[in-house]
Amino acid sequence: MFILDDYISIDESSFTGETKPSMKMVDSISFGSRQTSISDRRNIVFMGTYVLNGNAKGIVVCTGENSEFGKVFQMMQQQEARKTPLQKSMDALGKQLSYYSLSIIGFIVIVEWLQGRHLLEMFTIGVSLAVAAIPEDLPIVVTVTLALGVQRMAKREAIVKKLPIVETLGCVTVVCSDKTGTLTKNEMTVKNILISDGEIAEVTGSGYDGQGDVLCGHQRVTYDSHPLISKIVEVEAVCNNAKIINSQLRGQPTEGALLAVAMKMNIPYLREQFHRGRERSFSHENKWMAVQCTCTPKYNPNEIRLYVKGSIEQILRLSKQYLHRGIAVQLTDIKIREFMMESNQMGAKGLRVLAMATGTSLEDLTYVGMVGIIDPERPQVEEAIVQLKSGGVIVKMITGDAEKTAKAIDLDHMNAADVRDIVSQASVFYRVSPKHKLTIVKALQAQEHIVGMTGDGVNDAVALKAADIGIAMGQTGTDVSKEAADMILVKDDFYTIMAAIEESKGIFHNIQNFVRFQLST
Repeated sequence: MFILDDYISIDESSFTGETKPSMKMVDSISFGSRQTSISDRRNIVFMGTYVLNGNAKGIVVCTGENSEFGKVFQMMQQQEARKTPLQKSMDALGKQLSYYSLSIIGFIVIVEWLQGRHLLEMFTIGVSLAVAAIPEDLPIVVTVTLALGVQRMAKREAIVKKLPIVETLGCVTVVCSDKTGTLTKNEMTVKNILISDGEIAEVTGSGYDGQGDVLCGHQRVTYDSHPLISKIVEVEAVCNNAKIINSQLRGQPTEGALLAVAMKMNIPYLREQFHRGRERSFSHENKWMAVQCTCTPKYNPNEIRLYVKGSIEQILRLSKQYLHRGIAVQLTDIKIREFMMESNQMGAKGLRVLAMATGTSLEDLTYVGMVGIIDPERPQVEEAIVQLKSGGVIVKMITGDAEKTAKAIDLDHMNAADVRDIVSQASVFYRVSPKHKLTIVKALQAQEHIVGMTGDGVNDAVALKAADIGIAMGQTGTDVSKEAADMILVKDDFYTIMAAIEESKGIFHNIQNFVRFQLST
């Protein structure tokens, strides 16, 4: 869809894996000979994504199989289901039993015939030996064992769609995991508040239910106890278009994270104390948003205030002053460098930085501070990864995130051998498209690895289908990813994979013990 208006914000996380909204534009984009990824196409809106803010009109240019959504579906349909390790083992066992039993029976029949026994009698004995050599109960025992395993896994909140898959997870040697929504919650959360005086407050809790506190020097912050922090939270809440209703976010995740801070300070209705006048929406060029408000009688009646939030670079460029012990002081180049250094330190910790300012107009803004936002990891993810590695399972993170500090590896122009070398060496892959995820999975399988792939988005579907076992998230996962996967985690708990592996190994040993018993008798 070609955007005709000047501003619209789209959530493309199901396609690209990026939690940051994509800001669309009207102008054409030129990349020369370089192939563009979905996240590069700033003037196109894709079917299957969600509008967060703004207004636009468009012209439909691709539908059905020609759309990006359709292309992913086509790639998924082209992938044939691989045989599971159990199926391969059973095939090998059947061939070995047939070969060895026929060889032994043939030897016995020939020897007895040479000793003068009647040929028809020896044929009857040979048939009897062949029947005895084949474990007729094996298919029944395998089916019952797998079915019981499915039941036990369901109790551990892992839904298996195909019986043979139950045993596969115990044989996995590599787990390729998507980041956004799989290792992380896909819920933006404010972790730190840094006021212009350099003091840092920590924010506990995650999600949009208001559970948690704002702590400064181990003391809980309220609206009246710390005016400078309260001023930052005031800007966050007023310069904001999101809503949180019954812990459900309506709007951008970043703005939801800012509103959650006000809820944690027990001031969820702070925005209602201001009458909004004009708004200047966030744009890709400006990288800031401004709201002009008139305060209610409780807060300086009839005073017109401007609240601005955006990137630290743009906010500092617009600001003329900063708050020092509650007093507006001239903003110097030295202080700007100091604030930028603090921002870089927060960014180095994996936090997304958002700066705040307020004033009577754009020409009279006062910088008040910044916040650090993160998409928190799911509970027990670190423990699960440690246990996987200790069990000899390699863990690789494959994400569509386009981090500024990451170096892109161009998989499109590499031959199969180069891809296999890189895949075996790297542990983290950034800015990865659905096609690239498929390439990585295939390269690992070519190295005789049993590959498990976890994901929740449309961009994960092809790799989920191609992997030896695809694992989808039950709560946040898209319908496409669930359809492509072999196993679904009911509560999106990555640690459930550990329980599933434990169950799978038990199933393998049970089947192995039965086969040994049958062959011995």
